[in-house]
Amino acid sequence: MSMPQLQMRRTGWDVVLGGILLVGGLVILGDAAVATKVSIMFIGWLLLVLGLLGLVVAVFQIGRNGFLSIALSGGLLTVLGLFFLRNTHAAAVTLTLIAGVSFLASGLMRLMMSGQDSAHRVPLLLGGILSTGLGLVVLFNLFDASYVLVGVLLGIQVVVDGIVMVLVGRWHVTAEDPVVTGDVAPA
Repeated sequence: MSMPQLQMRRTGWDVVLGGILLVGGLVILGDAAVATKVSIMFIGWLLLVLGLLGLVVAVFQIGRNGFLSIALSGGLLTVLGLFFLRNTHAAAVTLTLIAGVSFLASGLMRLMMSGQDSAHRVPLLLGGILSTGLGLVVLFNLFDASYVLVGVLLGIQVVVDGIVMVLVGRWHVTAEDPVVTGDVAPA
């Protein structure tokens, strides 16, 4: 009986897909303001569809346990999706605020950890200083940053994903025969 195994490897398709991601990330970074607006619209539509699906599921749960939580979460996601679609700038400011607070909190946490972990002090200190600085820059320039931050973060993530895919590849599931590898099945 063969057991599925995860194996990291790079194929020709991984290089092609990584190249496409790399070019796509550079295009996103080329006009981060448009990428921010498109991202907000995509998130808005996703929230709206998920909210409406939640409300449909809630209809089938009437009279059963969990109806109220499903109905409330579906309604909340629907309202949030409509808010994102109708007020893209306010949604961008909200997401930028969340990102700034996340950068600041993770930076402060790394700075505190650098004082306790002597083995990893330098990387934690550098990462903490950079994250804290980025969080403060975002929060002090909230409205200016909100036009481009989501797009820049998305572009950087897509570029990094493309580079990693070109250099390393993806996880692949392979079927490995336990007799060939010497593994013995439990009796």
